[in-house]
Amino acid sequence: MGMLKEFKEFAMKGNLVDMAVAFVMGAAFGKLVSSFIDGLVMPLVGYLTSGTDFSNLVLTLPNFREGAEPVVLTYGAFITVLIDFLVVAFVMFLVIRGMNRLKRKEVAPPPADPTSSAEETLLTEIRDLLKKEQ
Repeated sequence: MGMLKEFKEFAMKGNLVDMAVAFVMGAAFGKLVSSFIDGLVMPLVGYLTSGTDFSNLVLTLPNFREGAEPVVLTYGAFITVLIDFLVVAFVMFLVIRGMNRLKRKEVAPPPADPTSSAEETLLTEIRDLLKKEQ
């Protein structure tokens, strides 16, 4: 029963739950961006490049073995995925930038009281050393 309790504590830690939520949200966001790129951006790019359909851009290399299929490099799909990645990376940059702006600046601890006596300073150092040993 100890292992089950330990697993429950592990699974319910805040960081693990946060990471699971982030993973699910990231997957959903990835689908959203892919749909945006495939449905709106790439047709617009194709329109601006005189009707080029990037999904059909391929480079066919001859295969020198007799009767073998030629090698097809689908670089158009790579361009689409690259644009997809750049959009996701830019949005994540904006999210992190916004989060950093919303963070409150940490309040610095007040400086040590300059009027403390030498005895108080020594006792404070001893206390801190004892805490470190424990």
